[in-house]
Amino acid sequence: MAKTIFITGASAGIGKATAKFFSEKGWNVIATMRTPENEKELNLLSNVTLLPLDVTNPAQIKETAEKALALGDIDVVFNNAGYALLGILESTTDEQIVDLMETNFFGVVRVTQAFIPYFREKGSGLFITTGSSAGLMGFPVSSMYDASKWALEGWSESLSFELREVGIGIKTIEPGLVATSGGERMVIAQHPAYASLMGKFMTAIAPNENFSKPEHIAEVVYGAATDGTNQLRYVCGEDAKALYAQRLAGGDEAFRAGLVQMLSL
Repeated sequence: MAKTIFITGASAGIGKATAKFFSEKGWNVIATMRTPENEKELNLLSNVTLLPLDVTNPAQIKETAEKALALGDIDVVFNNAGYALLGILESTTDEQIVDLMETNFFGVVRVTQAFIPYFREKGSGLFITTGSSAGLMGFPVSSMYDASKWALEGWSESLSFELREVGIGIKTIEPGLVATSGGERMVIAQHPAYASLMGKFMTAIAPNENFSKPEHIAEVVYGAATDGTNQLRYVCGEDAKALYAQRLAGGDEAFRAGLVQMLSL
């Protein structure tokens, strides 16, 4: 019998690539997004069901989870919805900060809460979350984005103990830079006093051939869903693996000093 994965943020990037990949592997896919009526690809796949979901809307989370469970058994919930807020904290509005955390962190928490009782009652199930290498290492001009991803890391590690007690797994993938489509959100807060730093960092993360493709990350998600282990973290992308190894080997302060030197700060 085919297994089923429930995916948030499936309209573009990693979410869409993962929906396609699992579909190709014979899984049933429940792909959620804010405006499913605009989707032009996933709606053509016979084993993919589209449902509306804005993860900042607690009532809709509950409603969509109930609709998804009414369709049949669910084996994996992939919390992928999120976006990048880059830039200077001094120029970041309170509204931007709250919206980011509502999406990247609280949205994940609330979707997870909606499915825990179901998984607990059946004695199995797996949550996978899209974290980031920026949840393992702090980078310049991305303090709030990094905060949202660091929050997911601590939350996942702590939650793993209580979920394990009732037969549920939780895993986090930590991609580096990913060549995602323009359909995904990015908000940038700028300030003239920090223009030099901002320019250097944006140049450093400009898209290039070393970026991972969403399809490569989708393979990692599939591996995490099917490897049968209790592994918590999956660092993925050659850039993320190299930087994280460097941080572990040299320590936090040496890593920070390296970033300062790289950006000539």
